[in-house]
Amino acid sequence: MKWMRERDALIAQTMAFVQSVTGRKDGFHQADDAPAAPVASIDVVSYVAIEPTLEIEAPAPAPAPPQQPLQVAPPRIAGDFRSEIQSRVANFRKHQERFEREREEYCAATMAKLRDAIRESPARKSSTDSS
Repeated sequence: MKWMRERDALIAQTMAFVQSVTGRKDGFHQADDAPAAPVASIDVVSYVAIEPTLEIEAPAPAPAPPQQPLQVAPPRIAGDFRSEIQSRVANFRKHQERFEREREEYCAATMAKLRDAIRESPARKSSTDSS
């Protein structure tokens, strides 16, 4: 199987790297009183993966838009800020007053319907008739 050969080659390369870094030729570092185990010889195979490359032309740069003068808002004076804030507050108050008026009208209409329904309920009529 191909993957087994690749795995064995990777292990061999790793062992060769470790040996080159540590300067030892007899395998991994072992304790002094442990008996030395024989090291199996493995053929090292190296390979280089070749990746296909595609040549892609760079897109042509977009033409630059014509330069226009920078538009700057006119500076505001303190009176403009004050009048703008006052008008916004007045609009907000009108809006809130309208909401409150609509809520009151809705509540009054709902209560009137409820009172009419209570007056005209059949249970109410039958209890008044029997007394």
